Amino acid sequence: MAGHRKTIFISSVQKELQAERRAIKDFVRNDPLLRRFFDVFLFEDLPAQDRRSDAVYLHEAGRCDVYVGLFGDEYGLESTDGLSPTELEFDKATADGKPRLIFVKAGDDKARHPKMLKLIGKAGSQLIRRRFADTHDLTAALYAALVEHMEHSGDLRTMPFDASTCNRATLDDLSSAKIKSFLAAARRERNYPLPANISRDKALTHLNLLDHGRPTNAAVLLFGRDPQRFLITSEVKCLHFHGTRVQKPIPSYQIYKGTVFELVDQALDFVLSKINRRVGTRAYSVQAPVAYELPLEAVREAIVNAVAHRDYTSNASVQVMLFADRLEVWNPGELPSPLTPELLRLPHASIPRNPLVAEPLYLARYIEKAGSGTLDMIERCRNISLPEPDFEQRAGQWTVTLWRDWLTAEALSRFNLNERQSMAIAYIKIHGKISNAEYQQVTHAIKKTATRDLNALKERGLIEQKGSRGPGVHYVLARKGDIMGTMGT
Repeated sequence: MAGHRKTIFISSVQKELQAERRAIKDFVRNDPLLRRFFDVFLFEDLPAQDRRSDAVYLHEAGRCDVYVGLFGDEYGLESTDGLSPTELEFDKATADGKPRLIFVKAGDDKARHPKMLKLIGKAGSQLIRRRFADTHDLTAALYAALVEHMEHSGDLRTMPFDASTCNRATLDDLSSAKIKSFLAAARRERNYPLPANISRDKALTHLNLLDHGRPTNAAVLLFGRDPQRFLITSEVKCLHFHGTRVQKPIPSYQIYKGTVFELVDQALDFVLSKINRRVGTRAYSVQAPVAYELPLEAVREAIVNAVAHRDYTSNASVQVMLFADRLEVWNPGELPSPLTPELLRLPHASIPRNPLVAEPLYLARYIEKAGSGTLDMIERCRNISLPEPDFEQRAGQWTVTLWRDWLTAEALSRFNLNERQSMAIAYIKIHGKISNAEYQQVTHAIKKTATRDLNALKERGLIEQKGSRGPGVHYVLARKGDIMGTMGT
């Protein structure tokens, strides 16, 4: 195997991160798995050569199979072009299309060399960075990153989590009644060919939920009598706060357990029971229509995506948190490559993390396959004059935020707005933004009055300015205000 091992190139300021560089080499060399696949190149281990050092390290950076960048406080000795070996090595690996793993030593960014801060920013705009506090953090993060790299490259072939056998579970731990209920729904919603009265084993086989006759993790998550007995963190935690921050005591806190279908239904009911709703008339239907302050479909989409696409190997659980100004849905895991938060606002492919879990959710019409869920959420929020949802990666948690309309008539009445300012707030709710020129046109105010009114709205925390100068300056609704900490729902 030695002749087929790949080379890891360690790039860093050698003096500052000498211990970390050596720790990586020792860790890889002594780990039973990694040493089968990798060697580590350290520049300081090379014998003296009649070659310029910069030529040697750039040559080795070009020859390596995996580039590992360790970024600390120091930038390193600069060349005549003002670039350090670390940045030159990073640029070389980038230009050659090498897999790059970047680890940033934790600390105060104010202590970092300005050029190192810039390099960290450059790397972060291209790929995910991971921070480490000590060598234990570093080697643990490196191990996870290298295993993921081997899985992607095909060097290490393992079954996906949802397709793997569920440890200790047997077929008796699955509910036949839940399977039959699902089959009936799938037949009704998607014309699924299997009848509800088909045998349990045939249904599971058809859905690819058996591994040599034993239930997979997906089978337990979908149809288990007690899924959390085997997959403890597959629960969903729902929390309701009256203000805009996580603050004790928590007015309402529920932990829901069950199958993925049950988790979605329970979490959705929790949110809908806490937000405002308006009941219409029976003028056009026997049943009076109900309109929630947040789009029902957007709330369901955020929750079902979290349950379907979370990282089930994580010790964290899905969290659904309702605040006075927003709904946040957190799920463990990262957005799959090559998707980015920005791409979610454009037409994109569907890349499920757990395809065997996602397929039955699709058949029961809980989700779609077209990758249109985020676009639908954006459109539905726009349609009722709410801000667009936020999509963010936060320290290993993928977060979707739906913003509530905190500027209700009752809230606005507390600010004693003049008629022009009230008209402007209503205009922004419909059009999403307003400029000074539009304010003048809508309210028939002169420019001086418009500027004074807009500044007053901004000082009160009702609107936010976008842009600093020129015709592009406009104003949008503030997403939360200081008064929200004392307001209920």
